[in-house]
Amino acid sequence: MTVLDNKAGKAAPPWKGTAAVRWLALLALCAAYLQGSLMKLFDFNSAISEMDHFGLSPAAPMAAGLIAFELVCSTLILTGFYRWAGALALAVFTLAATYVALRFWEMPAGMDRTMATNSFFEHLGLAGAFVLVALHDFHWKR
Repeated sequence: MTVLDNKAGKAAPPWKGTAAVRWLALLALCAAYLQGSLMKLFDFNSAISEMDHFGLSPAAPMAAGLIAFELVCSTLILTGFYRWAGALALAVFTLAATYVALRFWEMPAGMDRTMATNSFFEHLGLAGAFVLVALHDFHWKR
């Protein structure tokens, strides 16, 4: 640890390492999956339409499975029960879904391509954050 790291750590607010702050950060990380799955659950016809849009069939079972998957993985992360498994599962899912949904390299130049490119790389970052959660969980539990 460098002198600068030590000084920065001492200058950080006292609540920085609390369980509540860590849990809120994990909640923020899972927010898109919780919101998405709840929206799909409460408007199942739209969830089926989304599966059809991406060519996933049979659409209704795929939508139901996705809802369950996102809710279970988020719950694992938030409760700490097999947090590493939930985090790695969401990392892999995020990479796969990003590849399916944000194929920016197939789009013509323009605003839509730029937005898809940005979203693609944001999702890569999200997957990386889930990998870091899993690695932290492995380190902390051992």
